[in-house]
Amino acid sequence: MSEIPAKATESEDPSDRARAEAAGYIDVPAEDSLSVGDAMWQSSPPGSIYDYIKVASFSIGPDGLVDQWSLRAEQLFGISTERAVGMDPIEAFVDPELHEHGQRKMAEILDGREWTGVVPFKAPESAEGEPGKEGLAEVYVMPTRTEEGERAAVCIVVDVRILRRIETDLAASQSIFGQSPFGFLLIDPDLRVRRANQQIANTFGGTPDDHRGRGVHDYLQSPEAERITATLRRVLETGNSITDMQVTGLVPGSDERRHWSINLYRVHSGSGRPIGIAWLGTDVTERRAAAREAASARRNLALLNEAGARIGNSLDLETTARELLDVVVPGFCDLATVDLYQGLLAGDETPPGRADGSAELRRVAFASAVSDAPFVGGGAPVSVGAVHHYPFNSPCADALRTARPQYVPAEEGGLVQSTLAVPMVAHDTVVGLAQFARTKGSEPFGDRDRDLAVELAARAAVCIDNARLYRREHERALILQRSLLPPGDPEASGLDIACRYLPGNAATEVGGDWFDVIELPGHRTALVVGDVMGRGLRAAVAMGELRTAVRTLALLDLEPAEVLSALDEIARGLGTPGGVQQATRAARRPREADLSEVYLATCIYAVYDSVTRRCTFANAGHLPPVLVEPGEAALMLDVPPGMPLGVGGEPFEEVEVELPEGALLALYTDGLVESRDHPLDEGLQAFVGALTDPATRNPAADDQSHAKTALNADTHRDLEDVCDHVLSTLDTHHGEDDIALLMARVQGLPEDSVGDWTLPREPRSVGRAREYARGRLQSWDLEPLVDTAELLVSELVTNALRYGEGEIRLRLLLDRTLVCEVWDAGLVQPRRRRARDTDEGGRGLQLVGLLSAAWGSRRTPRGKTVWFELPLPDGENGMVDPAEALLSLF
Repeated sequence: MSEIPAKATESEDPSDRARAEAAGYIDVPAEDSLSVGDAMWQSSPPGSIYDYIKVASFSIGPDGLVDQWSLRAEQLFGISTERAVGMDPIEAFVDPELHEHGQRKMAEILDGREWTGVVPFKAPESAEGEPGKEGLAEVYVMPTRTEEGERAAVCIVVDVRILRRIETDLAASQSIFGQSPFGFLLIDPDLRVRRANQQIANTFGGTPDDHRGRGVHDYLQSPEAERITATLRRVLETGNSITDMQVTGLVPGSDERRHWSINLYRVHSGSGRPIGIAWLGTDVTERRAAAREAASARRNLALLNEAGARIGNSLDLETTARELLDVVVPGFCDLATVDLYQGLLAGDETPPGRADGSAELRRVAFASAVSDAPFVGGGAPVSVGAVHHYPFNSPCADALRTARPQYVPAEEGGLVQSTLAVPMVAHDTVVGLAQFARTKGSEPFGDRDRDLAVELAARAAVCIDNARLYRREHERALILQRSLLPPGDPEASGLDIACRYLPGNAATEVGGDWFDVIELPGHRTALVVGDVMGRGLRAAVAMGELRTAVRTLALLDLEPAEVLSALDEIARGLGTPGGVQQATRAARRPREADLSEVYLATCIYAVYDSVTRRCTFANAGHLPPVLVEPGEAALMLDVPPGMPLGVGGEPFEEVEVELPEGALLALYTDGLVESRDHPLDEGLQAFVGALTDPATRNPAADDQSHAKTALNADTHRDLEDVCDHVLSTLDTHHGEDDIALLMARVQGLPEDSVGDWTLPREPRSVGRAREYARGRLQSWDLEPLVDTAELLVSELVTNALRYGEGEIRLRLLLDRTLVCEVWDAGLVQPRRRRARDTDEGGRGLQLVGLLSAAWGSRRTPRGKTVWFELPLPDGENGMVDPAEALLSLF
């Protein structure tokens, strides 16, 4: 509010008030309007310019001294009315150097002349001695007259600093408003545009003045206009600003939807009265498009990351295909299918290539984010697991043929509006086809979507091809491994055999576990269980070589420790191209071993004699065998473990154990008793507990009759049931390693099935041997074998007399075949040779070879044994006539 001294109230020009009212600087209500001649002034309305510039006034009397001093003057100069009245303004406020010039001006003013100028001033010190205020004042001096007619003056003073500040603010405001790259609107309380800048005019057309008086509906369509109008009213009422409000609309001459980000805030006058709303907006259409592109890129990248983490975790073809669909539905599409070539799933060596695209495929996976929605993008629906093919001219066949993605046209009235057929290519080979579809209401596939689909399909194709290669290798290794295991149910003299082999699951490579049952001369049997360290085809091949070597060494009838020693040398040479000798030389050189070429294996080798029921064990780092005697708890035999095969340098020890009739012997590999969840000691205890007959755990079994019942129950317990019980009791489904289990129940030869005689070293022993053989064969009702057996026994005893040493022992063994053994103390092994036509002798062993099913010799601790074997007459296989055999020698 500005104040004018009461004594200087009347202007020289009565029209000044009218002009002031017309300009709006004086607001006089109708009921309070006064005549021009009245001596009272009204207060300025809120928002007046005087609220900003703070006009001060004082009057000068005829004597040139201050006679009136307003409150604004007190504020501007810092001098109270009491001090100011009566002061010479020139002497008090003007610099001493300007006193003379000021006095001349004052005289001119008192002579009736107006004056306007800028005067530097400095207020006098206060009564307390504080320095006065300094400044620069713009002064407007108007001559007046007193009531007495004397000349005086009224001074209007404005602080120049405030004026300069207002000028700067106005210039800055005009620059910001006019030169701003943002759209700027000033909206009045009636929500009409009062002012617009050039940017608004550039966007919506016309000039800035053309936008005066427009409303929100002139720029935006419903319902966006209603939303913005409500927001403007809320800002006007509450004064709360709105930041980054998103607005969508059209601009003249374009059908493209534009997007703006606007900021709204309420504008106030100098007195604080709301006078409107400021609208500051910027076009963010391109920024939103870039944001959508960035969001799409981030979404695609996240989808690829998810695909990398979820696809290929399994080495199964169908599972990998389902993992692809789990990633893309619903994040990328609404429906999806995967078709793989039928030949690929059948295990063909080379999957079908591009060809003509019409080869048979099998649908292995389907996924849908739409409930009960069939895939209708490629003709008739195909169920999962069905074998089908695409027509030659179809987009799907074209995609398979060219290895390029194709868009599949949508069917009219169907659910699907956009479909991509993407070939699954791995290592330049098409392995199948993936189809991705989006239903109506979703955004159709674009180029970016096509590229993403190709990348996803390629990643899945590589995983599927890897699974195919792994499946092929796994199946080959499994076939190789099983082909090297004993076919069918092994049979052995004096033993009831049962065996189990469980390969690792599809996610675990084939291991090197094996077992074998080898029949030896004299109704003896070799039991072998081994485990090559490692997995895969390499371990299976090593296992096959070791198994073949074991069978070869066993047929040489070596002692168990000798067999393992020779096998250790063979294992050391498996990883060396030069064999055992090269491996031995390489081991002597001080160099770092190549672990990839080291073959290590564990093996336990046992030889069981059905006549004596004695079993000799030798162990090469394998788990100990378990023995279950009738009516007793199972126990692990104390067999020295020895070093694994392939280490070398350590001898192997033998342990001989007599097995009672009906005893159960178990040989196994570590996969049966060890896993990540079950340590070895715990697994061994569980295995021993599973083999122990429940009757033996009952304290009442101490009773003799109960023990006899338990013995009979254990003896007649079916061995196949025992194997099943062990596998069902132990954790055999961990899939971490192969499992081999070999179980044998002792059934020694009855005494009446054995004929054993000692013959003196004299010629008559040949005849006695024939008599013993004839008598025993007749007692066994083997009359058809008597003549052949007599002839062959005569030959072997005669050779023992002529070339052997010490006393002679003759033994006949009857089981599934008839075995005849002739023992002597000589160390020289018989050697079969072809006799010439002129030779009188040398045809004995040839005759033995012709008439017997098999023959041979082996070393014994006290000499050697020469044996032959005859098949029992069964009415089907005809016996060889001895006379015909003799004639065939000449």
